[in-house]
Amino acid sequence: MSTDIGTAGSRQQADIQAPRSPRGAPAGGPARTRTWRTILLRAVLAADLGIVLGAAAVATALGVGTRSWDAEPAAVSSCIGAGIALTLMAAMRCWDPQTVGQGAEEFNRLVRAFVGASLVLALLGYLLKADGLRPWVIGVLPVTGLAVLAGRYLIRRVLHTARREDLCMSSVLVVGTEQGISDLVARTLRVPHHGWAVVAACTSTGLADGGAVRGIPVVGDLDGVARQVAELGIDVVAVAPTPGWTPKRLQALAWELEGTGVDLVVDPGLMEIGGPRLHVAPVDGLPMLRLTEPRFDGVTRAVKAGADRLGAAALLFLLAPVFLTIAVLIKRDGGPVFYRQERVGLSGRHFRMVKFRSMVVDADQMVAQLAASNEAAGPLFKMKRDPRITNVGSTLRRLSLDELPQLFNVLGGSMSLVGPRPPLAREVAEYETDARRKLLVRPGMTGLWQVSGRSDLTWEESVRLDLRYVENWSPALDINILWKTVGAVTRGRGAY
Repeated sequence: MSTDIGTAGSRQQADIQAPRSPRGAPAGGPARTRTWRTILLRAVLAADLGIVLGAAAVATALGVGTRSWDAEPAAVSSCIGAGIALTLMAAMRCWDPQTVGQGAEEFNRLVRAFVGASLVLALLGYLLKADGLRPWVIGVLPVTGLAVLAGRYLIRRVLHTARREDLCMSSVLVVGTEQGISDLVARTLRVPHHGWAVVAACTSTGLADGGAVRGIPVVGDLDGVARQVAELGIDVVAVAPTPGWTPKRLQALAWELEGTGVDLVVDPGLMEIGGPRLHVAPVDGLPMLRLTEPRFDGVTRAVKAGADRLGAAALLFLLAPVFLTIAVLIKRDGGPVFYRQERVGLSGRHFRMVKFRSMVVDADQMVAQLAASNEAAGPLFKMKRDPRITNVGSTLRRLSLDELPQLFNVLGGSMSLVGPRPPLAREVAEYETDARRKLLVRPGMTGLWQVSGRSDLTWEESVRLDLRYVENWSPALDINILWKTVGAVTRGRGAY
């Protein structure tokens, strides 16, 4: 993937004035892409080295690693600690241009590097009986690792801000059917921070008089892909399953693109499956994709349940003043503080979900009267201006504070901190086979659909996001969703 940090005044001005391909992607192709990657990589290297060496300098000045204020032992410990940290970062490929600025893998590698550095330093201290390394293992390295993660996050925020302004984008040519082209365009529009801008397409036969698919010009057929890449200055060629596109033709295209700096990505046709379930298993040199079954039981479920309960208990303790304040405001508005509703959870078992009451008493009995005003698709019922919502409830819903009592459900084991939305029984009755897979895991207080637009999503989009979570669950995914929930709650988009 091509990336760019999009900073420095002269560089930004050049980006603004540069001629652009369709949809705002800057022209210039792989040459500009290499420039973006260079700028981003230099910024990341400068930040990482500055933080690690700065931590070593502070540790030396404070005498960390020695029982006295003699500078030499502290300096030795600092050099060893910083050297091992940087070596492990290089070994874990933390500066890989294809990873920097993209996805959770960048942060996963950094975590593995600093955990590994701590283990190596602890072992080295034990073998050499060097007590001076102990403060680095239990203090300096963890703090340095957090600082490096924070630095990477800030750089990524700058990158994402630039991409929202149509800067630092990689121009993409899609090879596929009209449906495949339309689907990829829709996905890139949903996630502009990924940095892809589809500017052209090639279909199996092309379209008469050029033509376009979802506003993207069709510039040729399968035989003209390499030529169009050169003429348009394309950064990425994305190949979707296409009639007439054989492995031999794909290999020929890969050979034609060698040495051009153009990225070639192939959609294997396995929608929404990736991460730990997707593996490459070669057979006589032929790479085969092997899918492992999703794991919903055993150690993984126990670890997730334990983390949920500990997190819920901690949040209930910290948010006790907030609970009390909200309870007083609701009570002054009249009626009970809490609202309990039967929902469907893990394996189809029913449970009582608790929320702060945000609607008038007996609001459930008014659904039939308001059915004609339903604005949601599928089996859901939603209204942007629901007359049942109280004055206090409007604020609670906008900030998602009405969901806080679900922490009691998490503590009791009927819900999780992260998971699919807990459905009503009448909604489950209308589920098709794919939607029922959501019941394979515990429902959550937050999830992919909550951090991706909430009630503004269509029914199909919400199901797709919930199933993506079910198929690809991992601890890292939970942490990422929890982090994004903070921003989603602050913005309040789709909350009503």
